[in-house]
Amino acid sequence: MVQNLIKQLPEEEQLNVLAEMKDEYEDLAEAEQFGVVMSSVKRLKPRLTAILFRLQFEEQMNNVKPDVVSVSAACEELRKSESFAQLLQIILLVGNFMNAGSRNAKAFGFSISYLCKLRDTKSADHKMTLLHFLVEVCQEQYPDVLHFTEDLIHVEKASRVSAETLQKNIDQMGRQIAGLEKDIETFPPPQSDKDKFVEKMSSFVSVAREQYEKVDLMHKSMEKQYEELGKYFVFDPKKISVEEFFGDLNNFCNMFQQAVKDNQRRKEAEEKIRRAKLAKEKAEKEKEEKAKKSQMLDINAEGDETGIMDGLLEALQSGAAFRRKRGPRQAANRRAGNAVTSILAKELLQESTPPKKTKVQKEEPLMEAGSLEDLLEEATPLSS
Repeated sequence: MVQNLIKQLPEEEQLNVLAEMKDEYEDLAEAEQFGVVMSSVKRLKPRLTAILFRLQFEEQMNNVKPDVVSVSAACEELRKSESFAQLLQIILLVGNFMNAGSRNAKAFGFSISYLCKLRDTKSADHKMTLLHFLVEVCQEQYPDVLHFTEDLIHVEKASRVSAETLQKNIDQMGRQIAGLEKDIETFPPPQSDKDKFVEKMSSFVSVAREQYEKVDLMHKSMEKQYEELGKYFVFDPKKISVEEFFGDLNNFCNMFQQAVKDNQRRKEAEEKIRRAKLAKEKAEKEKEEKAKKSQMLDINAEGDETGIMDGLLEALQSGAAFRRKRGPRQAANRRAGNAVTSILAKELLQESTPPKKTKVQKEEPLMEAGSLEDLLEEATPLSS
């Protein structure tokens, strides 16, 4: 309401005209009646401006103070973070190794803005960036460096602070307090007992002045810390603003954390592929072993005289090699051989035994004439 009053307030000349119409108050419209009443208040615009400032002072202070604290804390965190300093050493080492032999070799440092460009350098297969490589090096050799973002908790808030806007807000606050102090000193005596403007504003301006001086001192300390940070990281604070510096640093922190997640997902995918490969190799090996067993020489099978060495050794050890089935011809040859052997044995026995004078009973021939020669001819292949 106060803002609208200040915005719609008529000019001083118009207010004076309305003040002269107070005798015709009953004949005026409601808007003119309101103007007549407002014109009777002395120094109306300074009063409204002071009231508006008092209403907005706490909000302005809440907007300024956190920004000053965030930037100051971020500067201090950067100076004290050992893990971030070690990360910068690693980046410088990798950069000098990559630039060996060029004009950029053996560098003593680099710009902080270069941190965000680490992602632009990619591997030959475009699957990995220099930032991912640095994260992998830190994961394997410098695990403490991975948590450097935990030391820089105020960097994100500091990246949203505009030093220029902050300076304007503090200067404007100082001007408003000084103007209010001057108005109180020159303000006319109260028009009535209900006019508490000077009393209320005097107590307020003393508190506002105290808070403003504290914030102004904090702001000056912040500016000094940022200048020292510029000397520490070798950059010009006047050329690189607070918002730009901490904005680049905050982007790098986010990129670094994202690279950590990317590496983790990549390792999980590689591990999954490795396990699938091992499972496939195991399945193929089992399949090959099963195929070898199925192809092993079965010596007990008829006519199967070929096979792999393992099957043959196993058959020899188990004795299966000596239990071969014989075909019809092999069985006939064996029976013929046995018959010939029996005939020869009997003839030898008859020759070695002297003939007895007793009556010899006539024996029937075992085989027909010529059967011995036939059997010998049939047994020839067996003897071979």
